[in-house]
Amino acid sequence: MHDKSETRLSTKNYILDALPAEEYERLRPHLERVELSLGEVIYHPDERIKYVYFPEDAMNSVIATTPEGESAEAGVIGREGIVGIAVLMGVDSTPNECLIQLAGSALRIKTEQVKKAFNEGGVFQEETLRFIHALMMQISQTALCNRIHVIEQRLTRWLLMCHDRSDSDTLTLTQEFLAVMLGTNRPSVTTTAIALQSAGFIKYSRGKITIIDREGLEDFACDCYQVVKPEYDRLAK
Repeated sequence: MHDKSETRLSTKNYILDALPAEEYERLRPHLERVELSLGEVIYHPDERIKYVYFPEDAMNSVIATTPEGESAEAGVIGREGIVGIAVLMGVDSTPNECLIQLAGSALRIKTEQVKKAFNEGGVFQEETLRFIHALMMQISQTALCNRIHVIEQRLTRWLLMCHDRSDSDTLTLTQEFLAVMLGTNRPSVTTTAIALQSAGFIKYSRGKITIIDREGLEDFACDCYQVVKPEYDRLAK
């Protein structure tokens, strides 16, 4: 853990905000703030990655897809991390699709610049590796959750993860989008969302879900959420 008293806090991204002023200033000239739209694809499968993104308000979904076109979400990345970490592990593309799940801002940097900063070591490399560990835990726990837990618990876990990365209690999420995220169909999403609304946890209307009872959602969620959350809480410190 690093003392943030010497850190230049200029963004909402946890990794950038953890950097000592000297390291941040080396990156700053290469950072460009961009606004990312809901559903925008920032990486197509097997396409060369030209930019790496540090989300602020935006949240990204990593989507795994079969050759037949079936899709499911493998992981989410928000202000706690980096989108495009494949380039820091020696490859220049990913077989997964990366799209924006919650619209908002991010800082992007060209691949060659972020690789240079990572290879220099220091706090940036340390914080990035900590994030990669947390993301690996999230992806493995998501795989387990999708295998053993019912859709009501899976949707609850997913809503909590979205809420953690959002500044608002209202999330813009279409039925089609939710179906892809959960690897199910639209009627199942509707039935499940209505059940959570009936329990008083959320308010559900077409294209929007508002978190009404956060504590109730946490109590109802499966253990998968609580397994991963402490890792992300540590990234925020």
